[in-house]
Amino acid sequence: MTDPTGRTLRLLSLLQGRRDWSGADLARRLGISVRTLRRDVERLRELGYPVEARPGVDGGYRLAAGASLPPLVLDDDEAVALTVGLQTAASSAVAGMAEASVRALTKVVPVLPARLRRRVDALRAVTVPAPAWSDGGPAVDPALLITVAQACRETDRLAFTYTAAAGGPAERLVEPHRLVPLGRRWYLVAYDPARGDWRSFRLDRMSGATTTGARFAPRRLPAEDAAAFVRGGIDRFRVATAVEALVQAPAEVVRDRVGRWAQVDDAGAGSCRVRLETDALDWAALVLGATRAEFTVTAPVELRELLAEWSQRFGRASTGGRPGSPRP
Repeated sequence: MTDPTGRTLRLLSLLQGRRDWSGADLARRLGISVRTLRRDVERLRELGYPVEARPGVDGGYRLAAGASLPPLVLDDDEAVALTVGLQTAASSAVAGMAEASVRALTKVVPVLPARLRRRVDALRAVTVPAPAWSDGGPAVDPALLITVAQACRETDRLAFTYTAAAGGPAERLVEPHRLVPLGRRWYLVAYDPARGDWRSFRLDRMSGATTTGARFAPRRLPAEDAAAFVRGGIDRFRVATAVEALVQAPAEVVRDRVGRWAQVDDAGAGSCRVRLETDALDWAALVLGATRAEFTVTAPVELRELLAEWSQRFGRASTGGRPGSPRP
């Protein structure tokens, strides 16, 4: 990379993406000599970026928090607005927005001066966020996301209290690997030395997360990637239920309405049989309702019970009744 300006921007991006770099690694990634790297580092310092250098065989470079933000990038008010906005976007319902916001926060927060961090905390403390339009999952504190993301990036052991689905809270000490947003939930994929195995943790069940300062050498994840590891863990505990119903409508009509979600077979006499597998009976009820025809559930019994409970509630809603009031 021969263009000094482009090379300097690339150097800045590398320093923001990882906490510690050796001089040799940076020079190799940029395709330059170690001497040219030193000149580029000095150029960043002249622009106001606080790049620290560590001498010696194990020396290297890191981007440190400065007394002020680098010039010509953001002023104080813009920095505060950006940080609070990213924290809000970290719980966004927009696909891809949350993950990108957390990545950006791991770059912005470490270089914020102390005075700006106090302003950010004060603004968040007096702001009441409105609930998202889509209640897709439990809320996660953006501060927790930042702590966990930075621990992953800096290969720093993470301590926290975890409350599993079954059982009380327990103290955990892990080697964090990656954050995975999946199904409107955040998961941490980490190696648990006490159990000698890899685990995934839901962030909404974590509390008191702190980094320990104890660095570790990254291990090889026994999966294609972190997302595949989380999905595999979820699938092991997912039990699919077979649903079957006789629908009083022609198969071609019902297939056009719900065919992509279920198997639809002709049952004669203008009716059809609908079959599907799901781990959420609510979803099966919605699919059958989408047929817009009379139907009879043949399996399972739990779905019939669910529909009976729904029909009572819908009946009260249609007449303006209240729970417990007699239906007219």
